[in-house]
Amino acid sequence: MPGASGLLAVGSDTVMGTAERRKAPEESVAERSQAGRGRKAPDRGIPVHGHTGVSVGDEQRQSYQPLWVEEPARRHPMPDPVRTAAVRAVLVIAVTLIQAMVAFLCTLAGSWLAFPMVISGVASTVAATWAVVDVWVTRQVWRQRHGVVSEPSSTARALRRERRARRRQERLSLREQERIRRRGGAGQLSHS
Repeated sequence: MPGASGLLAVGSDTVMGTAERRKAPEESVAERSQAGRGRKAPDRGIPVHGHTGVSVGDEQRQSYQPLWVEEPARRHPMPDPVRTAAVRAVLVIAVTLIQAMVAFLCTLAGSWLAFPMVISGVASTVAATWAVVDVWVTRQVWRQRHGVVSEPSSTARALRRERRARRRQERLSLREQERIRRRGGAGQLSHS
């Protein structure tokens, strides 16, 4: 039974419904297959919310919502320098694993390439360890400089304090210029 398993009938683009089977003897096979070409069977086993059927003549076309809707991320899960270091580490680790596999297979095969591959695998392991440590150090440095760290040694506090002082100075100078502009624009001091 094709409807129960969700598979289409052999040699057909659509599954025949009960109404189609009743009028099947009246129509030729060519007419049925021509009518069935415009319709497509819905995907089985995928929940669809709010599908609408639009009837066009004898055909019933159904529009479906996509399986997922992409939403823009609010912010990156990692800062750019940390993400760069992480990508570098993943690439180095991948190369190291490939070298280890080649060295293992060359050893099993008794190839002369086994010894150089083992040596380069050891060097790659050192490089991969360095790359992972680099991700950790880059993350710590970024958090120290830009993040909110509740430690007296954090340079983020001093940088924030300097930025606030600069903004305060800019606001004061703008207010002063606005006050001078309101009094006459000549920049003269008033005598009391």
